[in-house]
Parts: sequence; C-alpha cells; structure tokens
Amino acid sequence: MTYYLQAMRGFSDFRGRARRAEYWMFILVYLGIYLVAGILDAVLGTTQLLGAPVLATVVALVHLVPAIAVLVRRLHDTGRSGWWYFIGFVPLVGVVLLIVWLATDGEHRPNAWGDDPKRAERAPAQFVAAQAGPYGVPPQFR
Repeated sequence: MTYYLQAMRGFSDFRGRARRAEYWMFILVYLGIYLVAGILDAVLGTTQLLGAPVLATVVALVHLVPAIAVLVRRLHDTGRSGWWYFIGFVPLVGVVLLIVWLATDGEHRPNAWGDDPKRAERAPAQFVAAQAGPYGVPPQFR
C-alpha cells in the first residue's frame, strides 16, 4: 500500500526512477480498486444509467496520469527514456517488449534519471561483503 500511495502522491512526477515493487504494487492495488468499482457498478446498476460502468470509469480516469507517470519512472530505472511508453501501441510485439522491460531489474548504478532507488537496501550487504575476509567470512566470525 505504501508504494501505491507513493505513486499517487507523485502523480505528476515524470522524472526520477521507480523500483519494480513500486510499479507492480501500484498496478496490483489499482486493479483491485477497479475490480471493486466494477462489482459495485454491477450491484448498483449504474452500467444501465449511462451505458458504461460509471464507477469503474471514474477509477480508471483518476488513475490514468499516475499510472503513466509510474510507468515512465519504471522505464527510467531500466535505463530507457519514458518515450519508450509508446512502443506499447505496437500490436503484440510492443506490449510484450514493454512488459519484459517493466519486469526486469533496474540499473544498479546512477543513470541519467537519478540514483539507484535500491541503493539504500543494498548498501549494508555490500558493506558486509567488503569487510569479509578469506572465503567470504565476515570479521565477527573469524
């Protein structure tokens, strides 16, 4: 839920980088909200009101810009420009390629769009590895 709220707060931020977890958790929560809205549309009968599911349409419109922004930041994390978003409009091949890029790990170094968002998590493990002596044994176990 933290990643979802983080993406919603940065709804208009197309700069920087987004981790895989941030992107996929945002998508997962969004799909859950959309599903609930669709069920509520069916139960309340709002689909007959205007010929379209009203609540689900509102949910989709509210999430449109944040979804594009987090996707662009995710592409930045993989070292690609946000303009690669448009490859998703190429039938079949573009969508598959975009999903593969969104599922791959980001660059483990700073790139044109900022520092590695996972850097803080990896730092302690790298520090312990750097302190390890022969055969990878940390100093406290020697």
